[in-house]
Amino acid sequence: MDKNTIWAISLSTLVIIGAFVIQPMLFSQNQQIVSEAQTAQIEETAGTEAAESSNYDVSILSANSDENQIEEKTYTVKTDKVEVVFTNKGGDILSYKLLDHNDIDTKDFVQLSDNISETNRTLSLAIGSADSAILNDTFNTEVIDENTILFKRSFTYDGRKITLGKKYTFKPGEYLFRLDVLVHCDDNYGLNQNGIAYTLRTSPQIGPKYDPKKNRYENRQFVTYNGTKYKRVILGNGQFKRYEKDTAWMGIAGKYFVELVIPNDTTTISDTWYSSKVEVGNYANAQAFVERSAFNGSDMQDTYYMYFGPRNDKDLKRYNVAENNAWNFGGHKISDCVQSSGWLNWLETILKFVMELLYKVIPNWGVTIIVLTIILKVLLFPLSKNQSMGTLKMQAIQPKMQAIQEKYKNDQARMQMEVQKLYKEAGYNPVSGCLPMLFQFLILFAMYNLFNNYFEFRGAMFIPNWIPDLSVGDSVKTLNFNIPALGNQIRILPVIYVISQLLFGKITQSFQPMGANQSQASMKMMMYGMPLFFFFIFYNAPAGLILYWTVSNVFSLFQQIFINKMMAAKREEIAASVNKKLGGKKR
Repeated sequence: MDKNTIWAISLSTLVIIGAFVIQPMLFSQNQQIVSEAQTAQIEETAGTEAAESSNYDVSILSANSDENQIEEKTYTVKTDKVEVVFTNKGGDILSYKLLDHNDIDTKDFVQLSDNISETNRTLSLAIGSADSAILNDTFNTEVIDENTILFKRSFTYDGRKITLGKKYTFKPGEYLFRLDVLVHCDDNYGLNQNGIAYTLRTSPQIGPKYDPKKNRYENRQFVTYNGTKYKRVILGNGQFKRYEKDTAWMGIAGKYFVELVIPNDTTTISDTWYSSKVEVGNYANAQAFVERSAFNGSDMQDTYYMYFGPRNDKDLKRYNVAENNAWNFGGHKISDCVQSSGWLNWLETILKFVMELLYKVIPNWGVTIIVLTIILKVLLFPLSKNQSMGTLKMQAIQPKMQAIQEKYKNDQARMQMEVQKLYKEAGYNPVSGCLPMLFQFLILFAMYNLFNNYFEFRGAMFIPNWIPDLSVGDSVKTLNFNIPALGNQIRILPVIYVISQLLFGKITQSFQPMGANQSQASMKMMMYGMPLFFFFIFYNAPAGLILYWTVSNVFSLFQQIFINKMMAAKREEIAASVNKKLGGKKR
């Protein structure tokens, strides 16, 4: 194979690795109402610039005189952002809907509290460690106001009476809410089960519901930040593991939404865990657990700030600076959990900025993708042209290079020295052909992550009845059966992509005559095999991503035709120039 073919195979392999390894690389007892009393000062942790203090005293948690079993009921808190349904069973969340984000599949609002069961609910508490059963009896309830609700119950633990309270507070216009956990012990022995007081958990699975077998471009991640560095763990199958590092906040993330738990006092946290065990049917969990260290004394109050919302810059960055949100909450850098391409994040940020500028002029994200792709191809055209001209020089010195390789085939050091000398005399720099391809690969990788994860593409219409949502594959017909490796959707965009790739390969290869050491089979594999392989790999990719690749191929096709004509005119001129520089020297 020639050098360009080897580069093409290498880059194609890297793209696949990035898409499918990195990317998917680039979860008994009575009760009493808790009411507000005098203010108890909470010591603010570093980073929370002005978080609100507690407005009630845990010492008022006392047993209710009514010892009868309380009927299970549900309660709803609704703001302009969320609708949350609680059950007084454990004081947990049954439903958490985002009112400004729709789920195309269900025709309803996005449901973040997914996979709820009788033994596992959102923000359930378990006395003891992460593998303990949740509290599953009914609590007394007090609706303090339209945005605040409290749950409380008393129970016996190791022969001692313990009273537990949970208070949820929401604010209009905010995805962030607050959970206060209160414990009162009639004695001073506190709460201790093998060093753990209780465990708090996120939703069993973060919605919207997805099928990992059908959507290879979606995954679930355990995300965490230790105060200086952000980390994420792609959840595998059937996991239940302890995260053995310090955390300032943690949670579970999908492609477009995230649930974060931010303790107001990180010194009280013992360990964090994540689970992807299958608990209901064949649908795996994706859940984070926070273990609170044991405490001594009669009273304890813990405050957690919860972010349950979109995984995007716009909404998350509001909580990096206290003045930008109604909670006066900041300093925790929770926007670090936005999906990015790591060390290429700077390039992705630039591309995103340009794309958003274009969207202000052309308010259609599909058209914006097309325009941005064309702009990039125009800017990169000089690199493509120089690379092609370098190929002509390489072809011109090929006979002399083959003569050197034959002459010094038993002396590799001398061969390398003579080849470098030949390059210098001919004015050819082999690196000049590699750098343009490397830069284009960096652009490709950054664009892949941007178009695969950009939140604004979710639900973004491009062409009605064909591409109604750029975040999923296009569809012209849904079958009532699955096609192996493809699914039940008939898609047109991947077909157009493959045709454009085949044409581009044909045009490119037509100008590069096959060398003596190239086999017809390898050429056909590159021209026909790779595009067909990509067809199956990318068939269910997001339409925005496929649109970018297709437009890039089509524009590259016309660019290559222009370059081929230019190269045909320059071939003899460059060959004569190279021969003149070499001066007919014998080797």
